[in-house]
Amino acid sequence: MTERLDGVVVATALPYAEDARAPAGLRPDLDRYAEHCRWLVDNGCRGVGPNGSLGEYSALTDAERRAVAKTAIDAVAGRGLVVVGVHGPGAHQARHWAELAAEDGADGVLCLPPTMYRASAAEVVHHFTEVAAVGLPVMVYNNPIDTKVDLTPSLLAELAQIDNVVAVKEFSGDARRVLEIRETAPGLAVIAGADDVLLESVLMGAEGWFAGFPNVFPAESVRLFSLAREGKLDEARKLYEALVAVFRWDSRTEFVQAIKYAMDHVGRYGGPCRPPRGPLTPEHRARLDEDLRRALEVL
Repeated sequence: MTERLDGVVVATALPYAEDARAPAGLRPDLDRYAEHCRWLVDNGCRGVGPNGSLGEYSALTDAERRAVAKTAIDAVAGRGLVVVGVHGPGAHQARHWAELAAEDGADGVLCLPPTMYRASAAEVVHHFTEVAAVGLPVMVYNNPIDTKVDLTPSLLAELAQIDNVVAVKEFSGDARRVLEIRETAPGLAVIAGADDVLLESVLMGAEGWFAGFPNVFPAESVRLFSLAREGKLDEARKLYEALVAVFRWDSRTEFVQAIKYAMDHVGRYGGPCRPPRGPLTPEHRARLDEDLRRALEVL
């Protein structure tokens, strides 16, 4: 596979509608979600990523999870990439979701290591080998904060030898990793995974951004990424400085609530989260309001 899954791909937030028959009284609002996916592509994003952590995949039923992926695929309809989250506790579960993604027409998949188990290096290699065997391009996802499994540059060099493993979403927060990954696994596209190290990662050679806050500021985020990739550092830094306080929420525990709240703040629809995520505290809202105010003054 030659698709590197690069560019700005948005980890999409999932809107809910109130429905007493649905889990926690909330059902995925698929019409509103389809409109959001189209809006992101219309604003210059290369694609969308349904069923990521930001999409609250772990709070969905199996039927809802597949319906969300199919909605994104149908909404984008060949105008952009759809990189479906296929995270699962074990290789058999992640492979199952990858098979459904392939059947439904996805362009690629994003996959964490085993999500509820601190897997060894050999177990991680097995996990991704199974997912990659489905045939879609695979972006492995390094999130050692949540999974307690660190896809180190040396382990990524092993994973890069697996057919169809083409990229890594790097969410360690350590911008030094970008160059080291490029050195040890030169065939692997490095994708910035944390919004608040976006500029640093791109300057070190990241080829893409699997992003959270473009749900709120898609055109401005694409412009920032493009300026960085083109080496227009003065313009990129000025825009980044306006946005980075907001972007830091992408690396906090409350990132889903924060991004949905920010969407509401700018006139989009974010709405509530399903449990276990509750609303932001008043203190968090006040702090985020201030960060958004400063960003919007510049934008």
